Amino acid sequence: MTDTRRRGKRTPLPHSFYARETEIVSRALLGQILVSTIDGKRVEGRIVETEAYVGPHDPASHAAERIGRTQRNRAMFGHAGLAYVYRIYGVHWCLNAVTREPDYPAAVLIRAVEPIYGLQTMRERRWPSGRYGPDQQIASGPGRLAAAFGITGALDHHDLTRPPLYIVSGDPVPDECIVTGPRIGVTQAVDWPLRFCVRGSVWLSRKTGLV
Repeated sequence: MTDTRRRGKRTPLPHSFYARETEIVSRALLGQILVSTIDGKRVEGRIVETEAYVGPHDPASHAAERIGRTQRNRAMFGHAGLAYVYRIYGVHWCLNAVTREPDYPAAVLIRAVEPIYGLQTMRERRWPSGRYGPDQQIASGPGRLAAAFGITGALDHHDLTRPPLYIVSGDPVPDECIVTGPRIGVTQAVDWPLRFCVRGSVWLSRKTGLV
């Protein structure tokens, strides 16, 4: 982890990166860099854990066929590369990257990142009382990640190819360094192996159930 240097200027990943099969995008996002300049504070993190929600036939998706298009999930029906941001338990925001073609609702939940820049800002956002917890818990889960990066529902429908929230190229993760497992917190299609993680990362939200 590096908190003392700012990387050189990098171009955000293009819309074409996201306009592919959701499982492919979910795996390809590992190793890419999530960048936030929200409120004028720059933070960066290497993506180490994702989950794919692959379309209307996916019963665990917010846009499953039985649900259809709603006010909450309408970003999922937009173009590839949009942010779908929703709230869980009435408390935590979660960031997703929309995939595939317009009107085909699919997205990748970004579950965890390894902080690489702006660590102190992340600490202050996560623990505003000043009583900091372990750094490994700063962004190890979608709600924690959103808090550390300043992400709220105001970023729903935001285009992830531009500031203040975007994703740029990082170091590729070799196939042998990727593990998969069932998604977390779903009650349907619980055995679908659509969670993708960097093997051995200490920054994962959960380290069990991976192969």
